[in-house]
Amino acid sequence: MRRFGRTMVSAALAVAVVGGTAGWASGDSQRAVTGPPPGTAAWRADTVSGRALPDPATATPHEVARFFAGLDGAARRELVRSHPLVVGNLDGAPLPLRYEANRIAIAATGEARYASLGAPDRRILAFDPRGRGQVAEVFGDLERAAHVSVIVPGSDNDATRHDARRGADSGPAGMARALRAAAGASTAVIAWTGYTTPVGVGLDAADGRLAEAGAVRLARFTAGLDAVGAPDPVLFCHSYGSVVCGLAARHTDATDIVAFGSPGMRAATAAGLHTGARVWAARGPSDWIADVPNVELGGIGHGADPTSAAFGARRVPASDVRGHTGYFVPGTQSLAAFAAIAAGELR
Repeated sequence: MRRFGRTMVSAALAVAVVGGTAGWASGDSQRAVTGPPPGTAAWRADTVSGRALPDPATATPHEVARFFAGLDGAARRELVRSHPLVVGNLDGAPLPLRYEANRIAIAATGEARYASLGAPDRRILAFDPRGRGQVAEVFGDLERAAHVSVIVPGSDNDATRHDARRGADSGPAGMARALRAAAGASTAVIAWTGYTTPVGVGLDAADGRLAEAGAVRLARFTAGLDAVGAPDPVLFCHSYGSVVCGLAARHTDATDIVAFGSPGMRAATAAGLHTGARVWAARGPSDWIADVPNVELGGIGHGADPTSAAFGARRVPASDVRGHTGYFVPGTQSLAAFAAIAAGELR
């Protein structure tokens, strides 16, 4: 009975504590943005050269890639002009078309909070203005990269905070810039905030509802990379993002999955992720995530600590990491190891 009582207390603590980059803030319940992108109805009603367009809800990324391969340049450009939100978010569509479509879609919002994302030198691979907004940005040359990494962030991230003022090496864009600089020009890094993240600390951060929706989107996103010929990616999964990666693991072709500052991955062991990827884990000595109880009860909590010996992940050195977001600070052991993993030098 006492053991049951301790488990219930741990579960209650998980509800109160589990969170992401915001720390000890209250949480607001979020509605996951899912399904095909805005403008899909008009896209489905359209044709090109008498051919139906691939349904964003049902066509696989490889089917999308084959469709675009059969179009000439003029037809492609017309689809970008007519349906920028669909083309910009259509996994499997050619990368240059997605960049162009998202510049158009961002400008069309007329919203100052998104203006910086539309700069000509930025490679925005996905942009969805619904809800708090979702965005994916490429750092480096994804078309020619020998290696690809995807940053999957945790709580309190969205399209409006992608460019928010914060530590230079924190946040999805900051982490991506730091990793690309450390890994070298042959590596492209994608900052992927392609799911609805929890806000603050609350039930959203303690349960798996948003992570489950995010895992579906992450799996499709990585399939889209494969469809355009990109190398199999390394997934770098921070905080609640590691829950997303844990649920998506078996459905991606990732070579490596790196969980850091993780509350758990919804699996008891690395083998329980059912992935062929190498699984890595890191946690700094002052990361407050260590205070989160590693329990899962009735859907609350995210399970075993990925840095524990019993979990079976490969450990990433992180003894000099400060806090919950310091893993990409230049000069840290963690960033050096992350760069080696990203570049395929550490196995």
